[in-house]
Amino acid sequence: MRLTGGEAKGRRIRGPGGLGIRPTADRVREALFDILGGRVAGATFLDGYAGTGAVGIEALSRGARRVIFLERDRRALGIIRINLTLGSWRQEAEVIGGEAERSLDRLAHRGERCDVIFLDPPYDLPALPWVLRAASRVLEPQGVLVVEHRAKVLVEAPEGAFLRPARCYRYGDTALTSFLPTAAATET
Repeated sequence: MRLTGGEAKGRRIRGPGGLGIRPTADRVREALFDILGGRVAGATFLDGYAGTGAVGIEALSRGARRVIFLERDRRALGIIRINLTLGSWRQEAEVIGGEAERSLDRLAHRGERCDVIFLDPPYDLPALPWVLRAASRVLEPQGVLVVEHRAKVLVEAPEGAFLRPARCYRYGDTALTSFLPTAAATET
């Protein structure tokens, strides 16, 4: 796997090595950053279900001010930390171990807000509605949340998530569905 853009474009990052991680394909990652466009530079970016950290590291390479990585697998956390050594981003990266929903709840409790949230959960994750609700509580009012999922599956905002669907982009068997905050999100 290689970084597809920014100051570290072309650098190889360490892959999953049999960890059961499904990294975001290079072409999908490149498409994600095309979709996000100018939202990344200077942003606080959250990479949920980070795996190798490729998406968050790409965000750092493309000028994100800060990236929060959420991952529960200890070996994957180690890979993220190794991959972060590709650049001088350590002070701009926070790696949090644990379940995504609980980690998002802790971030909301401490008042953290993110401009961009990217979630790449295991396909067909039963807890996705709860995770989307938790993620909506840390999304900035002008932010965007993107979920990577199986193209055959429709991902909708659950009740209480304060999200509205923006657009779904398909890349073979993979899709990226983007959500924007609703007006109710700015009132909470």
